[in-house]
Amino acid sequence: MRIASLETFTNEFVCFVKVTTDSGAIGWGQTSTYNADITTSILHRQVAPWVLGGDAFDIDPLVSRVEEREHKFPGSYRCRALAGLDTALWDMRGRLEGKPVVELLGGRPRRLRAYASSMRRDITPEQEAARFVRLRDEKGFDAFKWRVGAECGHDVDEWPGRTEAIIPYVARALGPDTAKLVDANSGFSPARAIEVGRLLEAEGISHYEEPCPYWKLEQTRAVTQALELDVTGGEQDWDLASWERMIAIGAVDIVQPDVMYMGGIARTLQVARLAEAAGMPCTPHSANLSLVTMCTMHLLGAIPNAGKYLELSIEGLDYYPWQDGLFLGDPFAVRDGHVTIPAEPGWGVEINPRWLAAASYRRSSA
Repeated sequence: MRIASLETFTNEFVCFVKVTTDSGAIGWGQTSTYNADITTSILHRQVAPWVLGGDAFDIDPLVSRVEEREHKFPGSYRCRALAGLDTALWDMRGRLEGKPVVELLGGRPRRLRAYASSMRRDITPEQEAARFVRLRDEKGFDAFKWRVGAECGHDVDEWPGRTEAIIPYVARALGPDTAKLVDANSGFSPARAIEVGRLLEAEGISHYEEPCPYWKLEQTRAVTQALELDVTGGEQDWDLASWERMIAIGAVDIVQPDVMYMGGIARTLQVARLAEAAGMPCTPHSANLSLVTMCTMHLLGAIPNAGKYLELSIEGLDYYPWQDGLFLGDPFAVRDGHVTIPAEPGWGVEINPRWLAAASYRRSSA
């Protein structure tokens, strides 16, 4: 069964990919979000030529072929484009076999505990605590993540004193019966990160994400070695050599690959297996309600070293207006703090035809 065409439906933020074989079988996937129109060009120019006519079931070899043929372009955009191919091929295989992707990966459809993930730094401690408590009471969340520092902030806070204010305020508002996580987004030097980490430990926070610039692994390792709570990271990383080094030196306690930044399920599984061999959990990054979170749900339902929970963004259209109308129904419905991995074939979601009709269209064919 050969790949006959790759079609893309794109706006600035999202690109959905449709793969069709010479037998007429189809599958739907997605490239990574943000600058998706740029990623679309890379998919048609640097991915499609090497996979059209290829065996649609040989996902790993096809991904490797693109990596080798485009070895002069080993960067993030190549992987973001590869994710569109990879996720569409997994969906197609699931549709053909009548199985959800989680079963193709060796798992089963089930409920997953989710943590409510805030993306905001333009929010006061009082506002953040209030919406967390409301979500706890309305949807049953028992795990929450909020932001400290400033993104790549060089020890300069989002506004003076915010980090020291929001950590205890939100932690105490949630009480002792919730899991508490924070994300620094590469905001701190090691010394400042350790200082903040001590405050986190004192307030019962168990997960400290990306405390130092993510590309400076030794800095993150120094923080990991100094603290008792879990230091986590890896969401930005796509290069497998960096992952091997990160895991080998113990830079973090928990790995957090992003399926779409990594280049799809096949490459993300390589990271999960490296972490498993090192005895490390894998809690992937999935910071918006596009297909990345659904793919992550299927992955978490299958890998043996899955972390405690799924990252589930709580931001609506006021923050992510481009999420509007991506899918039919509510594939990320939360009940008692859990979401459910679909049992339908493939990813188990239906992309909204109206969204597709409004998108820019492009096709590459064998």
